[in-house]
Amino acid sequence: MNKLAYLEEKIEQLKKDGVYRILPVNAGPCANVITLNGRRTVNLSANNYLGLATHPRVIAAAKTALERYGVGAGSVRTIVGNQDLLEKLESTIAEFKREEAVTVFQSGLNCNLGTIPAVTDKEDLILSDELNHASIIDGIKLSKADKAVYKHKDVGDLERIVASERSKHRNILIITDGVFSMDGDLAPLPKIVEIAERYGCLTYVDDAHGSGVLGENGRGTVDHFHLNGKVDFIVGTLSKAVGTIGGYVASAQIVKEWLLHRGRPLLFSTALPPAEVAAATEAIRLLSESGEYTARLWDNARHFKAGLSALGFDLGHSETPITPVMLGNEALTMAFSKALLAEGVFVSGIVFPTVPLGKGRLRCMLSAGHTPADLDFAIQAFAKVGKNLGILSR
Repeated sequence: MNKLAYLEEKIEQLKKDGVYRILPVNAGPCANVITLNGRRTVNLSANNYLGLATHPRVIAAAKTALERYGVGAGSVRTIVGNQDLLEKLESTIAEFKREEAVTVFQSGLNCNLGTIPAVTDKEDLILSDELNHASIIDGIKLSKADKAVYKHKDVGDLERIVASERSKHRNILIITDGVFSMDGDLAPLPKIVEIAERYGCLTYVDDAHGSGVLGENGRGTVDHFHLNGKVDFIVGTLSKAVGTIGGYVASAQIVKEWLLHRGRPLLFSTALPPAEVAAATEAIRLLSESGEYTARLWDNARHFKAGLSALGFDLGHSETPITPVMLGNEALTMAFSKALLAEGVFVSGIVFPTVPLGKGRLRCMLSAGHTPADLDFAIQAFAKVGKNLGILSR
């Protein structure tokens, strides 16, 4: 008896649907140009927005910490894993974000899995944008609070639910992505905060794709909208624009004190490696010193979007360097991605269940590290593949 036959059937169905994938192998750093499956390839699928993963100062900071502290923290934070490097990283981020306190987790996903259940209870209600990230959805599932979903970016629908439910709950926590990762559009934060203040609700913004990208020197979506101090929980990641690994929650000091007692990932998983902590601290210092990295990212995004738009591609409703090329059909999306790779450009196809059925797209992720030559090469590849697959007229 084959006890895993049910998985074999599922895999076969993926292959029939044209969405089965074999992971490519990158033999080097995650940069603008990589060696993928043994071939030089322009990389348009990394979260390394500012190119800091390979910045000399960031690497030097990691090396110094590695030699002094070793390769691992050796403990959870609540025992002996709370190294002075970690305390320094938190204070550096708090100063950069212009918030009272910061709590660093092992990843952005862990931030949501740990924070949402810790700050809500059965007397509360969580309201979530229907296109929020999977980690938010999972964090909400772990909470004892009641849950409801409002239509994407629809503040009228949000206020309707708040007005109806406010008197029934101790707290209402409104959760939204700052930048929605699949479409690159922005949450209407000013209106969300206005509604929250009017009805006495809490606000929670996952700014994984806004940190390092929006706001002064990349301070994020909250700073972009001049809402510093008005959002109760701001989640950021260290694994995208910052170029390392980890996540953080910017908040009031009392929130940090509570998370250090009830944030389960902090209680039951080893703290971040010292080298990564030191690297992240140096990367935040680089952002504090200059806006050049964020400016270069936006210059590249404008150049790339203009090139694809001129060819006739549908780029959806992106307001950020995240550039979705909307194709619709799942099999066509994966075929396009495969054909681009044959031309020396890697763009990951995004299909169901990550996005709804019929909403397949190639999600292009621009970086400050890309050169104009990289982007022009990629645009030419899109033109060739688009014509070969009948998406663009010849």
